[in-house]
Amino acid sequence: MLHHTHTNEHPAQTEGALIRWAPYYDFTVNIVTLGKAWALRKMTVEQALIKLGDSVLDVGCGTGEVTLRAKTHSREGKVYGIDPAPEMIAVARSKAARKKLEVDFRVGVIEALPFPDASLDVVTSSLMMHHLPEDLKVRGLAEIYRVLKPGGRLLIADFIRPTGSFLNHLFIAFTRHQRLQSGVEDLQELLKTAGFNQITQLKETILLIGFVRAVK
Repeated sequence: MLHHTHTNEHPAQTEGALIRWAPYYDFTVNIVTLGKAWALRKMTVEQALIKLGDSVLDVGCGTGEVTLRAKTHSREGKVYGIDPAPEMIAVARSKAARKKLEVDFRVGVIEALPFPDASLDVVTSSLMMHHLPEDLKVRGLAEIYRVLKPGGRLLIADFIRPTGSFLNHLFIAFTRHQRLQSGVEDLQELLKTAGFNQITQLKETILLIGFVRAVK
């Protein structure tokens, strides 16, 4: 596994948003979540029900915070993180090296996952789905369904549907997500279309972030 902070890799071609400001990403997420980024990552991994030895993929892994936490739950299981931005992958690899955690970070996209059919136990996605146009969400969820083993789990953490609350307006103004019209709740129909079952909208939330879990 490569552990370097610089990269000559090119960004992956995707129709989704490409976030390349890796050095500031963790700081920004912490501000947007009012200091609750750690709680978001902890809950994402816990609600994915990752067990010892599970093979895990974190889609849109960013700088690898969720991915690395998943590795501490899976331990000897294979853990992967993909992101279209090489800058994010470089930071994630550097973190893994410092923590001495064996995680396979790759430049990649949700619409073309570089894994065989039925090869993974768990897939996670944190604060990524809202960056995708609707047709790409459909293709991405179909890819996740393909790579999961029967009985495998998907856990998505993302923003709930805009409510018009003061906190919601503040978030949209700060993050410039003016076009955010749907939320994590609206993924349930897309998950059904992709073939998932046992689709559960969790009661737990972190500020404006909700969670949905589904099973193949």
